[in-house]
Amino acid sequence: MNEASPTCQLVRAGSTYQGKQDLSYLHGISKETVGAQGICMHVLTMPPGARAKPHLHAHHETAIYVLSGRIDAWYGEQLEHHVQANAGDLFYIPAGVPHLPANLTDTPASAIVARTDPNEQESVVLLPHLDSEMAR
Repeated sequence: MNEASPTCQLVRAGSTYQGKQDLSYLHGISKETVGAQGICMHVLTMPPGARAKPHLHAHHETAIYVLSGRIDAWYGEQLEHHVQANAGDLFYIPAGVPHLPANLTDTPASAIVARTDPNEQESVVLLPHLDSEMAR
């Protein structure tokens, strides 16, 4: 078989990495792990009280499936909108939309996160000016 030919690959749960958003992700499907060309998919577990930095993903859509717990998310140009996603819920974030997920409960929350950015962190744009919006 030609070494350059695409093939199926298995990624076993294991190591984690710290994203720019200040959350810890399990290594999953990405360009870095399997050579993905148009998608990444990771498992995110947010401990109680965890909160991401406000950010957006330039040019890439995000789909989230909440496995357990509850994740609160603020989104919009000034993080003016709010949603609570519970176990079994799916949440879609269009490309370029500022957002901030958090776990405001006293139990961990886990989700599968898929994005159209195979590099996962490449399109992350931090929005520190929106941190003050959350202090209100």
